[in-house]
Amino acid sequence: MADAQNISLDSPGSVGAVAVPVVFALIFLLGTVGNGLVLAVLLQPSPSAWQEPGSTTDLFILNLAVADLCFILCCVPFQAAIYTLDAWLFGALVCKAVHLLIYLTMYASSFTLAAVSVDRYLAVRHPLRSRALRTPRNARAAVGLVWLLAALFSAPYLSYYGTVRYGALELCVPAWEDARRRALDVATFAAGYLLPVAVVSLAYARTLRFLWAAVGPAGAAAEARRRATGRAGRAMLAVAALYALCWGPHHALILCFWFGRFAFSPATYACRLASHCLAYANSCLNPLVYALASRHFRARFRRLWPCGRRHRRHRARRRVRPATAGPAGRPGDARPRGRLAAGGGRGGAPGGEAARAAGAGRAPCALGPERASCASTVPVTPGTTPPGGWRQPNPGRQSPQAPWPSWGSSPADTPGW
Repeated sequence: MADAQNISLDSPGSVGAVAVPVVFALIFLLGTVGNGLVLAVLLQPSPSAWQEPGSTTDLFILNLAVADLCFILCCVPFQAAIYTLDAWLFGALVCKAVHLLIYLTMYASSFTLAAVSVDRYLAVRHPLRSRALRTPRNARAAVGLVWLLAALFSAPYLSYYGTVRYGALELCVPAWEDARRRALDVATFAAGYLLPVAVVSLAYARTLRFLWAAVGPAGAAAEARRRATGRAGRAMLAVAALYALCWGPHHALILCFWFGRFAFSPATYACRLASHCLAYANSCLNPLVYALASRHFRARFRRLWPCGRRHRRHRARRRVRPATAGPAGRPGDARPRGRLAAGGGRGGAPGGEAARAAGAGRAPCALGPERASCASTVPVTPGTTPPGGWRQPNPGRQSPQAPWPSWGSSPADTPGW
């Protein structure tokens, strides 16, 4: 990152002195909130959250969000200080730790994207044979391997940077000689950018080729499968493409510095600053990609909020309604309809003691197909519930007056089936 030396801005009133803090503050706020919400979505309690077929992808996205959040919290504020202050104020240990975390999280992100692309390829190309391999346990092992490799590749940066005195100022700058720096920068480009981007490109190219070339006897079913699988991998493909676009200029400028003509000037300084801001912005753009490209992520995000839970309960109550109907009722309406013999009831039937005497000794009718034969003889006082309540048919039990099986019956429970 600040790979040559600390270069302060030309003057406190320059455009850069205002733009750089604003850009880094936006990256910090958006990255913290966005990746925090991604973690909340993926870690929310769900009865089958880790048993779904896509749980391996969820674990990889969770790991990517952790890496991005670590980078945002631990690196962006100090990098903003490098560009806005004339000196390094945080000591030699923080200078080494910040640059170690920058490359540690960069490697973790690139290796995670490569693992996701391979996971998606196996899920599409070999859905049955890969089920034993694509398990949450193996995904967690892959995440551990990703961080182990990232730690190994980024370990040299513990000694790559250090603090030096420049007059009265202390600066955080590369401490190695040019030959070693060039070798490590080229190795970082090859292992941290070129190799993961090549793996991602090859895996998604083969996945898309298989999806478009797959032809089966059921054309509609094959097309539906292509659409469903395309939606599943669209978000991760967009994240991988965004990583390549955001980190590409940073690595290109480093290679140009070592193998081309890269004179220090205000123009080259502006290019380097823009490439660094673009690379840092990658960590705050991933949550936006999930929200825009993944319908499944948006649905899980809505479950975080009480209003979303109330909306789902309301929709569930509207979908699941009793399927009983009276003689004058509509299908799905459980309210009693038709004539009632009690005084003040509908239909103007006489009430009083005569009606109650006439109904004495009769059993209350159930709500079912046979209700029409006895609805007019049940004594009901207005505003009350008949004796025994409005009883529902017993699931699995044959009504003696109904020629069809009642709710919940099966051929094994119904005689004659």
